[in-house]
Amino acid sequence: MEFLSALLNGFSSGGTYAIIAIGYTMVYGIAKMLNFAHGDIIMVGGYAMFVALVFNQPLVALAFAILACMLLGITVERLAYKPLRGASSLAVLITAIGVSSLLQSLAQIIFGAAPKMPTQFMINGAITLGTFRINYSTLVTLAVTVVIMTALTVFVKYTKTGRAMVAVSEDRGAAQLMGINTNRIIAITFAIGSALAAVAAYLMLMKAPTLSSTLGAMPGIKAFTAAVIGGIGSIPGAMLGGVLLGVIESLALSVPQLAPFTDAIEFAVLIVILLVKPAGLLGKARREKV
Repeated sequence: MEFLSALLNGFSSGGTYAIIAIGYTMVYGIAKMLNFAHGDIIMVGGYAMFVALVFNQPLVALAFAILACMLLGITVERLAYKPLRGASSLAVLITAIGVSSLLQSLAQIIFGAAPKMPTQFMINGAITLGTFRINYSTLVTLAVTVVIMTALTVFVKYTKTGRAMVAVSEDRGAAQLMGINTNRIIAITFAIGSALAAVAAYLMLMKAPTLSSTLGAMPGIKAFTAAVIGGIGSIPGAMLGGVLLGVIESLALSVPQLAPFTDAIEFAVLIVILLVKPAGLLGKARREKV
Protein backbone atom coordinates (compact mmCIF):
# COMPACT_ATOMS: atom_id res chain seq x y z
CA MET A 1 0.00 0.00 0.00
CA GLU A 2 2.84 2.39 0.82
CA PHE A 3 4.39 1.60 -2.55
CA LEU A 4 1.06 2.35 -4.27
CA SER A 5 0.78 5.68 -2.42
CA ALA A 6 4.32 6.61 -3.44
CA LEU A 7 3.55 5.62 -7.02
CA LEU A 8 0.42 7.79 -7.18
CA ASN A 9 2.29 10.70 -5.63
CA GLY A 10 4.95 10.17 -8.28
CA PHE A 11 2.36 10.34 -11.05
CA SER A 12 1.04 13.54 -9.46
CA SER A 13 4.38 15.35 -9.22
CA GLY A 14 5.34 13.90 -12.59
CA GLY A 15 2.20 15.38 -14.09
CA THR A 16 3.25 18.81 -12.85
CA TYR A 17 6.72 18.34 -14.33
CA ALA A 18 5.13 17.22 -17.59
CA ILE A 19 2.94 20.33 -17.78
CA ILE A 20 6.01 22.53 -17.34
CA ALA A 21 8.12 20.39 -19.70
CA ILE A 22 5.56 20.80 -22.47
CA GLY A 23 6.25 24.54 -22.40
CA TYR A 24 9.97 23.89 -22.91
CA THR A 25 9.51 21.29 -25.61
CA MET A 26 6.89 23.21 -27.62
CA VAL A 27 9.03 26.34 -27.77
CA TYR A 28 12.11 24.33 -28.75
CA GLY A 29 10.24 22.23 -31.29
CA ILE A 30 8.67 25.23 -33.04
CA ALA A 31 11.00 28.19 -32.41
CA LYS A 32 14.19 26.08 -32.01
CA MET A 33 15.24 27.90 -28.84
CA LEU A 34 15.52 26.96 -25.17
CA ASN A 35 13.49 29.35 -23.05
CA PHE A 36 15.32 29.08 -19.73
CA ALA A 37 13.10 31.86 -18.37
CA HIS A 38 10.15 29.45 -18.45
CA GLY A 39 10.62 28.49 -14.80
CA ASP A 40 10.34 32.15 -13.82
CA ILE A 41 7.04 32.47 -15.66
CA ILE A 42 5.80 29.88 -13.15
CA MET A 43 6.90 32.27 -10.40
CA VAL A 44 5.11 35.18 -12.09
CA GLY A 45 1.98 33.05 -12.27
CA GLY A 46 2.23 32.41 -8.54
CA TYR A 47 2.51 36.10 -7.73
CA ALA A 48 -0.32 36.91 -10.15
CA MET A 49 -2.56 34.51 -8.23
CA PHE A 50 -1.39 36.05 -4.97
CA VAL A 51 -2.43 39.51 -6.21
CA ALA A 52 -5.77 38.22 -7.52
CA LEU A 53 -6.65 36.77 -4.11
CA VAL A 54 -8.30 40.12 -3.39
CA PHE A 55 -11.33 38.49 -5.07
CA ASN A 56 -11.06 35.64 -2.50
CA GLN A 57 -11.70 33.06 -5.24
CA PRO A 58 -8.77 30.71 -6.06
CA LEU A 59 -10.19 29.76 -9.47
CA VAL A 60 -10.62 33.44 -10.41
CA ALA A 61 -7.01 33.97 -9.30
CA LEU A 62 -5.95 31.06 -11.53
CA ALA A 63 -7.76 32.55 -14.53
CA PHE A 64 -6.08 35.91 -13.88
CA ALA A 65 -2.67 34.21 -13.62
CA ILE A 66 -3.20 32.33 -16.89
CA LEU A 67 -4.04 35.57 -18.69
CA ALA A 68 -1.10 37.43 -17.10
CA CYS A 69 1.36 34.65 -17.98
CA MET A 70 0.10 34.42 -21.56
CA LEU A 71 0.60 38.17 -22.03
CA LEU A 72 4.03 37.95 -20.42
CA GLY A 73 5.06 35.02 -22.63
CA ILE A 74 3.99 36.85 -25.80
CA THR A 75 5.76 40.03 -24.66
CA VAL A 76 9.00 38.22 -23.83
CA GLU A 77 8.93 36.47 -27.20
CA ARG A 78 8.35 39.71 -29.11
CA LEU A 79 10.87 41.86 -27.26
CA ALA A 80 13.63 39.40 -26.30
CA TYR A 81 13.53 36.39 -28.60
CA LYS A 82 12.06 37.51 -31.92
CA PRO A 83 15.01 39.81 -32.73
CA LEU A 84 17.34 36.83 -32.17
CA ARG A 85 15.70 34.37 -34.58
CA GLY A 86 18.77 34.37 -36.81
CA ALA A 87 21.29 34.65 -33.99
CA SER A 88 23.47 31.92 -32.51
CA SER A 89 22.19 29.54 -29.84
CA LEU A 90 24.63 31.11 -27.36
CA ALA A 91 23.08 34.55 -27.86
CA VAL A 92 19.60 33.14 -27.25
CA LEU A 93 20.80 31.27 -24.15
CA ILE A 94 22.39 34.40 -22.66
CA THR A 95 19.24 36.39 -23.38
CA ALA A 96 17.07 33.75 -21.70
CA ILE A 97 19.28 33.82 -18.60
CA GLY A 98 19.02 37.62 -18.60
CA VAL A 99 15.21 37.50 -18.83
CA SER A 100 15.18 34.99 -15.96
CA SER A 101 17.30 37.23 -13.74
CA LEU A 102 15.19 40.26 -14.66
CA LEU A 103 11.92 38.54 -13.70
CA GLN A 104 13.34 37.31 -10.38
CA SER A 105 14.74 40.75 -9.54
CA LEU A 106 11.47 42.49 -10.39
CA ALA A 107 9.58 40.03 -8.20
CA GLN A 108 11.87 40.80 -5.26
CA ILE A 109 11.57 44.55 -5.82
CA ILE A 110 7.76 44.46 -6.01
CA PHE A 111 6.93 41.80 -3.42
CA GLY A 112 10.06 41.70 -1.27
CA ALA A 113 12.41 38.82 -0.54
CA ALA A 114 10.33 37.32 2.28
CA PRO A 115 8.23 34.31 1.16
CA LYS A 116 4.45 34.69 0.94
CA MET A 117 2.08 32.06 2.29
CA PRO A 118 -1.10 31.98 0.14
CA THR A 119 -2.82 29.16 2.04
CA GLN A 120 -6.10 29.81 0.19
CA PHE A 121 -4.88 27.53 -2.60
CA MET A 122 -4.34 24.53 -0.34
CA ILE A 123 -6.63 21.52 -0.60
CA ASN A 124 -6.61 19.60 2.67
CA GLY A 125 -7.80 16.10 3.39
CA ALA A 126 -7.00 12.66 2.09
CA ILE A 127 -8.52 9.27 1.33
CA THR A 128 -7.25 6.66 3.80
CA LEU A 129 -7.76 2.92 3.48
CA GLY A 130 -5.59 1.08 6.00
CA THR A 131 -2.01 2.06 5.21
CA PHE A 132 -3.05 3.47 1.85
CA ARG A 133 -3.31 7.26 1.84
CA ILE A 134 -3.83 9.58 -1.10
CA ASN A 135 -4.23 13.33 -0.68
CA TYR A 136 -7.06 15.19 -2.40
CA SER A 137 -4.45 17.55 -3.86
CA THR A 138 -2.81 14.57 -5.55
CA LEU A 139 -6.12 13.49 -7.08
CA VAL A 140 -6.79 17.03 -8.32
CA THR A 141 -3.31 17.20 -9.87
CA LEU A 142 -3.80 13.86 -11.61
CA ALA A 143 -7.19 14.93 -12.97
CA VAL A 144 -5.91 18.31 -14.20
CA THR A 145 -2.90 16.64 -15.83
CA VAL A 146 -5.05 14.11 -17.71
CA VAL A 147 -7.43 16.84 -18.93
CA ILE A 148 -4.57 19.07 -20.11
CA MET A 149 -2.73 16.25 -21.87
CA THR A 150 -5.90 15.11 -23.63
CA ALA A 151 -6.93 18.62 -24.65
CA LEU A 152 -3.45 19.46 -25.94
CA THR A 153 -3.23 16.23 -27.93
CA VAL A 154 -6.61 16.90 -29.54
CA PHE A 155 -5.63 20.53 -30.22
CA VAL A 156 -2.38 19.61 -31.97
CA LYS A 157 -3.84 16.75 -34.02
CA TYR A 158 -7.25 18.03 -35.03
CA THR A 159 -7.20 21.84 -35.22
CA LYS A 160 -5.90 24.03 -38.01
CA THR A 161 -3.61 25.93 -35.64
CA GLY A 162 -2.29 22.71 -34.13
CA ARG A 163 -1.46 21.27 -37.55
CA ALA A 164 0.22 24.55 -38.44
CA MET A 165 2.35 24.24 -35.31
CA VAL A 166 3.42 20.76 -36.40
CA ALA A 167 4.27 22.07 -39.86
CA VAL A 168 6.38 24.93 -38.46
CA SER A 169 8.21 22.52 -36.16
CA GLU A 170 9.07 20.27 -39.12
CA ASP A 171 10.22 22.99 -41.55
CA ARG A 172 9.62 26.67 -40.86
CA GLY A 173 10.66 27.76 -44.35
CA ALA A 174 8.33 25.33 -46.10
CA ALA A 175 5.51 26.32 -43.75
CA GLN A 176 5.96 29.97 -44.71
CA LEU A 177 5.81 29.03 -48.40
CA MET A 178 2.51 27.27 -47.70
CA GLY A 179 1.06 30.51 -46.32
CA ILE A 180 1.41 29.82 -42.59
CA ASN A 181 2.06 32.90 -40.48
CA THR A 182 5.04 31.60 -38.52
CA ASN A 183 5.25 34.69 -36.29
CA ARG A 184 1.67 34.10 -35.17
CA ILE A 185 2.29 30.39 -34.57
CA ILE A 186 5.38 31.07 -32.46
CA ALA A 187 3.48 33.66 -30.41
CA ILE A 188 0.65 31.16 -29.83
CA THR A 189 3.22 28.57 -28.75
CA PHE A 190 4.69 30.93 -26.15
CA ALA A 191 1.16 31.80 -24.97
CA ILE A 192 0.20 28.14 -24.51
CA GLY A 193 3.45 27.29 -22.73
CA SER A 194 3.05 30.29 -20.41
CA ALA A 195 -0.57 29.39 -19.65
CA LEU A 196 0.57 25.88 -18.67
CA ALA A 197 3.22 27.47 -16.42
CA ALA A 198 0.44 29.32 -14.56
CA VAL A 199 -1.48 26.06 -14.10
CA ALA A 200 1.70 24.42 -12.79
CA ALA A 201 2.12 27.28 -10.28
CA TYR A 202 -1.42 26.65 -9.03
CA LEU A 203 -0.75 22.91 -8.61
CA MET A 204 2.48 23.62 -6.74
CA LEU A 205 0.90 26.16 -4.36
CA MET A 206 -1.99 23.77 -3.81
CA LYS A 207 0.44 21.33 -2.17
CA ALA A 208 3.03 23.69 -0.63
CA PRO A 209 1.80 27.30 -0.29
CA THR A 210 5.21 28.98 -0.13
CA LEU A 211 5.67 31.69 -2.74
CA SER A 212 9.05 33.30 -3.44
CA SER A 213 11.02 34.69 -6.37
CA THR A 214 12.68 31.29 -6.83
CA LEU A 215 9.44 29.29 -6.91
CA GLY A 216 10.00 28.02 -10.44
CA ALA A 217 13.78 27.56 -10.33
CA MET A 218 14.15 23.90 -9.34
CA PRO A 219 10.85 22.71 -10.88
CA GLY A 220 11.94 24.43 -14.10
CA ILE A 221 15.28 22.60 -14.09
CA LYS A 222 13.61 19.27 -13.39
CA ALA A 223 10.97 19.87 -16.05
CA PHE A 224 13.71 20.68 -18.56
CA THR A 225 15.40 17.43 -17.51
CA ALA A 226 12.08 15.63 -18.13
CA ALA A 227 11.80 17.22 -21.58
CA VAL A 228 15.33 16.05 -22.47
CA ILE A 229 14.66 12.54 -21.13
CA GLY A 230 11.52 12.23 -23.23
CA GLY A 231 13.06 13.88 -26.28
CA ILE A 232 13.22 17.67 -26.51
CA GLY A 233 10.73 18.85 -29.13
CA SER A 234 8.35 15.91 -28.59
CA ILE A 235 5.12 16.62 -26.69
CA PRO A 236 4.48 12.91 -25.90
CA GLY A 237 8.13 12.74 -24.86
CA ALA A 238 7.65 15.62 -22.42
CA MET A 239 4.66 13.82 -20.92
CA LEU A 240 6.56 10.55 -20.60
CA GLY A 241 9.69 12.22 -19.24
CA GLY A 242 7.74 14.21 -16.66
CA VAL A 243 5.86 11.19 -15.34
CA LEU A 244 9.01 9.06 -15.29
CA LEU A 245 10.96 11.71 -13.38
CA GLY A 246 8.11 12.19 -10.90
CA VAL A 247 7.85 8.46 -10.19
CA ILE A 248 11.62 8.15 -9.72
CA GLU A 249 11.58 11.14 -7.34
CA SER A 250 8.66 9.82 -5.29
CA LEU A 251 10.05 6.30 -4.99
CA ALA A 252 13.48 7.62 -3.99
CA LEU A 253 11.94 9.89 -1.34
CA SER A 254 9.98 6.95 0.08
CA VAL A 255 13.23 5.11 0.89
CA PRO A 256 15.00 6.85 3.83
CA GLN A 257 18.45 5.70 2.69
CA LEU A 258 17.92 7.15 -0.82
CA ALA A 259 15.98 10.32 0.06
CA PRO A 260 19.07 12.57 0.53
CA PHE A 261 20.31 11.56 -2.93
CA THR A 262 17.03 12.04 -4.81
CA ASP A 263 18.21 14.87 -7.07
CA ALA A 264 21.45 13.02 -7.84
CA ILE A 265 19.47 9.91 -8.80
CA GLU A 266 17.22 11.89 -11.13
CA PHE A 267 20.10 13.51 -12.98
CA ALA A 268 21.97 10.19 -13.09
CA VAL A 269 18.95 8.69 -14.88
CA LEU A 270 19.15 11.57 -17.37
CA ILE A 271 22.82 10.82 -18.06
CA VAL A 272 22.19 7.09 -18.51
CA ILE A 273 19.29 7.64 -20.91
CA LEU A 274 21.26 10.13 -23.00
CA LEU A 275 24.19 7.71 -23.17
CA VAL A 276 21.88 4.98 -24.47
CA LYS A 277 19.63 7.20 -26.61
CA PRO A 278 21.03 10.72 -27.13
CA ALA A 279 17.80 12.03 -28.69
CA GLY A 280 15.72 10.99 -25.66
CA LEU A 281 13.16 8.23 -25.27
CA LEU A 282 10.74 9.49 -27.93
CA GLY A 283 13.00 12.02 -29.64
CA LYS A 284 14.07 11.75 -33.25
CA ALA A 285 17.65 12.27 -34.34
CA ARG A 286 17.72 14.91 -37.04
CA ARG A 287 20.45 15.53 -39.56
CA GLU A 288 21.58 19.13 -39.78
CA LYS A 289 21.59 20.56 -43.31
CA VAL A 290 24.81 22.26 -44.37
